[in-house]
Amino acid sequence: MEEREIFYDSYDTKIKAFFVKPDTAQLGVIVVHEIWGLNDNIRDISKRLGNEGYIALAPHLYTREDVLTPENIEKVMYKVWSLPPERRTDPNAYKELMSSLDESGKRVVELLVLNRQKMEEQMVKDLIKAYDYLNSQGVKKIVSMGFCMGGGLAFQLATEVPLDGVIVFYGRNPQPIEAVQRIKGPILGLYAGEDPPILAGLPDLVSAVIKYKKDLELKIYPGAYHAFFNDRGRTYNKDASTDAWERVKNFLRRISK
Repeated sequence: MEEREIFYDSYDTKIKAFFVKPDTAQLGVIVVHEIWGLNDNIRDISKRLGNEGYIALAPHLYTREDVLTPENIEKVMYKVWSLPPERRTDPNAYKELMSSLDESGKRVVELLVLNRQKMEEQMVKDLIKAYDYLNSQGVKKIVSMGFCMGGGLAFQLATEVPLDGVIVFYGRNPQPIEAVQRIKGPILGLYAGEDPPILAGLPDLVSAVIKYKKDLELKIYPGAYHAFFNDRGRTYNKDASTDAWERVKNFLRRISK
């Protein structure tokens, strides 16, 4: 099985990515990372997909920003997440936070908090080019799979290109929700029962799926918390992860037929 780092062309630069290719494979998976970036967890998931017989392409969506390292992001984002929910929309709260950070920390907040929408729009464009890259390699079917932030990006990508399927681990809905009508393939949604901000969007998702007659498999894991699939994280849940991986494998087998 081939495992290597590659660079593929995007709009204004080359995007770094981890690429896994079994000897024979017809289906490719675009693996979209969490807020931490392309780390060992995402590489391991890509290798697991390879061991199941699928091509995996995991773009590093922070290629343009050297400051977005896992260490810098962790140092800053835990401070952001420690803000009470009612203060997370308060500009003064971020002014106070920024005053306590060094220059790299301030840049992380600018990119991932204050200008998050702009950053995510760029990342979706880079994912579209990842889709184009796999197409150029002759990959017959393509699925996106993402986690947390990457779950929402993988979901959004499915509204932009004709993916053969999308796997969403506790990611937010496509924006706007009406974009669900553009999704071509089936959807697998895997969610934590103790994840109020994400679960709050599920009624709108289900309504849109019904309205536009889309194929949705949805599973909520009671007692599990956001990011339960990350076995290096603070909220890893072995039972939920084991069941979720079986659902992922069944979903991919169904699409690859």
